[in-house]
Amino acid sequence: MISTRFRGFLPVVVDLETGGFNAKTDALLEIAAVLLTMDEHGTLRRGETVSYHVQPFPGANLEPAALQVTGIDPFHPLRPAVSERDALQNVFREVRQAVKDAGCKRAILVAHNAHFDLGFLNEAIARTAIKRSPFHPFSVLDTATLCGVAFGQTVLAQAALAAGMDWDNEAAHAAAYDAEQTAELFCEIVNRFRPIYAAALPLPVAADETPVN
Repeated sequence: MISTRFRGFLPVVVDLETGGFNAKTDALLEIAAVLLTMDEHGTLRRGETVSYHVQPFPGANLEPAALQVTGIDPFHPLRPAVSERDALQNVFREVRQAVKDAGCKRAILVAHNAHFDLGFLNEAIARTAIKRSPFHPFSVLDTATLCGVAFGQTVLAQAALAAGMDWDNEAAHAAAYDAEQTAELFCEIVNRFRPIYAAALPLPVAADETPVN
C-alpha cells in the first residue's frame, strides 16, 4: 500500500547534523534515516532507525557556533565515528532494501527544512564518488511546510508539541532523535489525511462497465 500512496516512492525520514550551513565546505557529522511502514489499513508508522556518527572529511570547516548548538565534539576519542563513505553506503544499503521490500521504485527524502539535508547529502555523495543513491536527487517531502499547514508551526520542537508529542530539549540536535521525532510528525500528518486521500481515489469499475474518460 505504501508504494501506491506515494506514487511509487518510499518516504524515508532523514536528519543530518553538520558543522555549519554551507554544504560544500562544512562537515557532515551525523546521519540518521528512519524507515517507514504501512499496515493493511493504510496507517503509516515509524520503523527502524539507522544512524551513524561521521568523521569530518579532510579539510572540512567546523563552525564553533554550530558545534555549540549540537553539542558534538567531532574529535572526542570515544566518539564511534565512521567515514562519510562508509556511513552513506551503510545507510543506502538499508534504504535500498526497504525500497525493494515495499515494491517502490525509489526513496524520497523526508526532513524538516528538507532541502538543507538534501543539499548536504548530495554534496557528500559527490565527495565520496558514490554512484548509486537510492534517493530522488531533487524532490523532497518537507515537514516544515506540512507542519505549517497542519499545526500552524514550522519549528520542529513547536510542531511536535502542537501535535501532542513530547519533546526533550536535552536529546534534540542528535540526528537519530530529530529524525525519529520528524518521522512521528510525518506519520501523524499523513494519517490525518487518510480519509481525504481515500475519498479522492477513483471508484472501482465493475467488469461489465465501461470506464468513462
